[in-house]
Amino acid sequence: MEYAEQTLAELVQQRLAELGTNAFAFERAHNLPPDAIRSILRGGKKSGTTLNRAQMICEALNIDFHIGPPSHPETSKVTVIKGSDFAAVPRFEAELAAGDGRTNGEQDVVLETLAFRRDWLKRLQVSPSNACLVKVRGDSMEPLLHDQDMVLIDRSRRIVRSGKVYALVEGGAARVKRLERPDEDTLVLRSDNPSYPLEFRRGGDLEAILILGQVIWSGHTL
Repeated sequence: MEYAEQTLAELVQQRLAELGTNAFAFERAHNLPPDAIRSILRGGKKSGTTLNRAQMICEALNIDFHIGPPSHPETSKVTVIKGSDFAAVPRFEAELAAGDGRTNGEQDVVLETLAFRRDWLKRLQVSPSNACLVKVRGDSMEPLLHDQDMVLIDRSRRIVRSGKVYALVEGGAARVKRLERPDEDTLVLRSDNPSYPLEFRRGGDLEAILILGQVIWSGHTL
């Protein structure tokens, strides 16, 4: 029990760090019971955290919560090359529009898998099972992202942190934009290319946006 509690506390602390927030702020922002997360981090309860409470917190933080037979996700296969561990990260057929949006057909079709060092992914605080690769189309995110660039997305980072770049779906079209949250009721879509105007989403338009994950790396072919 103590080992499980310690593991849960470490995962929660790591996820809070990824989101750039603290336990108190996250509890308030997500309407969690007072002290729900802080009690886990303190490790004060001798009886440990109940399964229902652990599941509720993991769902809020987007941490995998699994009880059942061991799972073996395809996206976390390990390949050893000259003594180093590599994770196979899938590249999807879907493309992200750096512009008005790109409608994708079979978005979940895996074209290939590319090998990334597991220790490198760990430094980026990315779990291989949450990582995927897609291509960018368009020039609205230049000079950061160019047409045909490959981007690595962490699908566990779906809570918007102002100033970060995210993959999103709006009206069935996949896009990539720098997002800002000036307040809880407004989302700003910003293009790095100054030729493109700011876009504002509020109310129903805001609720219709699905965040796929945060862009954390890009590869550019000359």
